[in-house]
Amino acid sequence: MSLSDMEVSADSLAQRFQQVRSRTLGLCGGLGAEDMMVQSMPDASPGKWHLAHTTWFFEQFLLGRDPAWQPRHPEWHYLFNSYYQTVGPMHARPRRGLLSRPALEDVLDYRRRIEDAVAERLEAGLDPAGAAIVELGMQHEQQHQELLLTDIQHALWCNPLHPAYDETLASAQTGTPAISMSYIDGREGIVEIGHDGRGFCFDNESPRHRALLQPHALANRPVTNEEFRLFVQDGGYREPSLWLFDGWATVQAEGWQHPLYWRDDLDSAYSLGGIRALDRAAPVTQISYFEADAFARWAGARLPSEAEWESAAAAQPVRGNLLDERAQLPRAATGEGLLQMYGDVWEWTASPYVSYPGFQPLPGALGEYNGKFMNAQWVLRGGSCATPREHIRATYRNFFPAQARWQFAGLRLARDR
Repeated sequence: MSLSDMEVSADSLAQRFQQVRSRTLGLCGGLGAEDMMVQSMPDASPGKWHLAHTTWFFEQFLLGRDPAWQPRHPEWHYLFNSYYQTVGPMHARPRRGLLSRPALEDVLDYRRRIEDAVAERLEAGLDPAGAAIVELGMQHEQQHQELLLTDIQHALWCNPLHPAYDETLASAQTGTPAISMSYIDGREGIVEIGHDGRGFCFDNESPRHRALLQPHALANRPVTNEEFRLFVQDGGYREPSLWLFDGWATVQAEGWQHPLYWRDDLDSAYSLGGIRALDRAAPVTQISYFEADAFARWAGARLPSEAEWESAAAAQPVRGNLLDERAQLPRAATGEGLLQMYGDVWEWTASPYVSYPGFQPLPGALGEYNGKFMNAQWVLRGGSCATPREHIRATYRNFFPAQARWQFAGLRLARDR
């Protein structure tokens, strides 16, 4: 699908643009300049960089379409480009935490100036391709809102004091008992998956195509902390037969013994609300694909394919514990039927991140957005407690390498019938 083909509502675009931009700043409200500069590992980025990069995106791809546009700081193009090789070189990702200059106040001023310029373009009226770039930029920023939270959680966890991102979250534990796990039969035969062309989608969600599903069933809810705790206590991290070859090598090299933020007592974990008692009925989170796959094998089950997951989720409305709920941690499931398909935790699938049949990336530099990462990554589905509600849909394909574990990622089991 080309940018000009995307249908964008001009009436709501300016309002939504301001809402998205304001939410990003709101997520940084309790953070100081020192917090905003920390880069705790190469895969994470400082909060200040997130603020600048999402602004650079609008400047580069929208404002830069006008030959008369003159950037005030053209050298920042190098600092805040992420991976768009076709528009120029960029500062090395693992060294983003060394950017003490420009200062946070300068980045905030940059955001204001670019927002004003985008607002002027919106008021004057944009062609369909320009409006679609604004939509893409907002969706891009919503992705970075979640990354902001997961990256600052990792940074604060690395601090020996384990400070809370938001101390008011510390009392959010529900104490709701876990619903018994059961399996619900999924569809079988030929189904259609992928975006149907109505509304926004990323290029990797299309084209819609047919997939063949064998008889299978999905668990009614994600795996809980208590269930994963039993896996740990049963020696799951010490039994090589449960792990993929690279997974076992990673466990040995990294010394993994439990999910990322769990403490060794297996009764508490670090969260955005600080160290707190483990909610045993809530979905387990901050686990890698390797850990999800090993648990499924230990449980006598498997991970679902993304086609199985999407076929089940497509009939469900997008609701659940998402960023709009402001819980910012997974909560125990309630209700009947297939639960927590959206929100709480991203769910690892057994599907490698590859292109759909007939996939075409966006034209030009924006074609680098998704397609070039279709290598050595795995698909996750459903969103998390840090995903904005309007950002997620049944066809959404998130992706990370198998060893990544700092995201709000968990798992749902599947079985063959």
